[in-house]
Amino acid sequence: LAVCGTVNDLSMAGALPLYLSLSLILEEGFPLSDLEKIILSVRETADEVGVSIVTGDTKVVNRGMADKIFINTSGVGLVPDGVDVSGGNARPGDKVILSGTIGDHGIALLSQREGLAFQTSLESDCAPLNSLVRDMLDTSRNIHALRDPTRGGLAGTLCEFAQHSRAGIRIEEAKIPVKNAVQAVCELMGFDPLYVANEGKLVAAVAPEDAEKVLRVMQRNRYGADAKIIGEVLSDHPGRVVMKTPLGTSRIVEMLMGELLPRIC
Repeated sequence: LAVCGTVNDLSMAGALPLYLSLSLILEEGFPLSDLEKIILSVRETADEVGVSIVTGDTKVVNRGMADKIFINTSGVGLVPDGVDVSGGNARPGDKVILSGTIGDHGIALLSQREGLAFQTSLESDCAPLNSLVRDMLDTSRNIHALRDPTRGGLAGTLCEFAQHSRAGIRIEEAKIPVKNAVQAVCELMGFDPLYVANEGKLVAAVAPEDAEKVLRVMQRNRYGADAKIIGEVLSDHPGRVVMKTPLGTSRIVEMLMGELLPRIC
């Protein structure tokens, strides 16, 4: 999660991740077996991404002064020539592409924290998205906006696009992929999947003439296999996101107020 979070932040700016720092704050008595498991996971993910961990630090604090472990990462990447990606660059006519199912991470986290047992396995979608973004940018430089919908979920990301770009966005609920298990838990707990956190998905605003070919290349990448076009950017109702429901009605999608779950990143 620590590595993917920084790698994805760089990727959403259109950058190719190159180097990471890694710093640890450990509570006295933290098990060495858990630390080894974490460090091996860090190495495995960094190797997959192709980044080098070049610096860092470790501190140990007194028992009770930290919640077991804090991991801090920072990163450096390179934005290729001709890439101009920003949450404020969405333009009327752009197609909104979502790379896969939403809510997997938040609901998996909830099930672990609350000790909820389900008949089906719920796993976090945590993943590095640099290879997916690279495939997209190799296909088209008409990708105007990118964001990974972490805290605040898909709804928060789309609201940021609309507000920062001073444009309207219309999405269709029926086109947004949600796993049955995630939908069921959300209904049980009173959550809206639009607001549940993700750690391995992205949202893109792509020029209409390139949207289909970008979608096809995303679907060939394992982290974009379930990608779909879920809406478009409009000149109408600037700054607002409107969602068409399966009943044919429309509702305004607003920014999340507060947090659905305690933060871990």
